[in-house]
Amino acid sequence: MSNNCAAALLVYTMMQIYFVLGLIETKGMSIAPYFGLIVLVAIIIPFCRNFEKRWQVMSSRGLTEQSLAAKFRTDQVILWALALGLPIFFCGLIKAAGTIF
Repeated sequence: MSNNCAAALLVYTMMQIYFVLGLIETKGMSIAPYFGLIVLVAIIIPFCRNFEKRWQVMSSRGLTEQSLAAKFRTDQVILWALALGLPIFFCGLIKAAGTIF
C-alpha cells in the first residue's frame, strides 16, 4: 500500500499544480493559489499515512490471503478515486467561490 500511497500523492500533487497554474493564468499573479496548493497537499498527507498505518496493522492480524486481497483492492480503488477526484473537486469549489465573491 505504501507504493500506492506514494504514487497517488504524486499524481494528486501534480494535478493540483496543473489546475492551480490554470487558475493563476486566468486570475493574474496572487499568493492565494500557491497557499491553496500547499494547504490542499497538506490536507491529503495524513489520509495517506492512515492508509499505510491501517495496512501495517492489518498484515499482523492473520487474515486470509483472499480477504487481504479484497481489502487491498477496495482501499486501492478508494485511494486512487480520491487522488484523481479531489483536485478536480477542489478547483471546482475555488472557481465557484470566485464567481460568488
